[in-house]
Amino acid sequence: MYANEQVETMSREDLKKLQLERLKKTVEWAYEKSAYYNQIFRKRKINPDCIKSLDDLKKLPFLNRAALHRADALDILTLPLSSVLRFSHEIDSSGEITKLYTKDDIFNDVEMMTRCLIAADVTRGSIVGIQGDLSNSKFLDILYALESIGATVVPLGTDYRQWLRLIEIVSIDTLISTPQLIMQLVIQLQATGKNIIDYPISKAFCINTSNIQNPLQQHIQERMHSTVYNMFAPPEIGFAGIIYQCKERNGLHLQEDNFIAELLHFDSEEILDENDRMGELVITTLSAQAMPLIRYRTGQAVRRMSEPCKCGRTFIKIATPYTKM
Repeated sequence: MYANEQVETMSREDLKKLQLERLKKTVEWAYEKSAYYNQIFRKRKINPDCIKSLDDLKKLPFLNRAALHRADALDILTLPLSSVLRFSHEIDSSGEITKLYTKDDIFNDVEMMTRCLIAADVTRGSIVGIQGDLSNSKFLDILYALESIGATVVPLGTDYRQWLRLIEIVSIDTLISTPQLIMQLVIQLQATGKNIIDYPISKAFCINTSNIQNPLQQHIQERMHSTVYNMFAPPEIGFAGIIYQCKERNGLHLQEDNFIAELLHFDSEEILDENDRMGELVITTLSAQAMPLIRYRTGQAVRRMSEPCKCGRTFIKIATPYTKM
């Protein structure tokens, strides 16, 4: 199933045209509206007119995690605060990240998240438990996407006593959370003499913030006897479904109408063009309005897979070192 078949099965030629159109707009928008990018571009004598093709992305500087954490969110912001609809603040091992969202940002994020869920066969008949803090912007996107699909949503919160109570009274068939919280649920049930496999949970989504794929997911799948899907949710990007799995679960799709992916040779700035070779993933946003990110080095090791997906989606697939070959 597709949430947006026209986009998800778009020809590669049309997709590249769309990416170039959006890249030009993103660079021009960042140059004109963001104090942070304006300063960087002017210092390097870069202006939006330098983007004539997708290959010209190479002319733009990289952004790494350390630089992003040092930057003031209001300097990156492209709009006055009166245009901001959502404020999100996260703390991870690298420091604090503030993300701001416009109405259009939230609309795009929910639309992309809807694709992720439908690709894994979440339907209006699904009963979905969201295990986590709904003050987290990414979980709000998931909530709104589920409601747009028509699925029944059960916010489980972060208190394990609430988890145990709700899964007893609601027949949840899908669980969405971080791998760590899912394992806590498994362990808390075991501590009360119960087993997660005795509940009707047939699929789980692991929201990974630090790495694209967590080796804990294999353990979760074995303990739950359920199908586990993976989504990447780095705080710096501020969205949970940049990379996601379809029902085939052979690699992960990247939402290329909204992001451009590049691969670098490790510990260098040299572009890796070949498929099926590991490199560092670099992401450029194409639809982020409030806080665009250009050539953000994720630090994630991936390979671009050469074979098309049987699901029919034309977005590129990537694999991690944990993906089965």
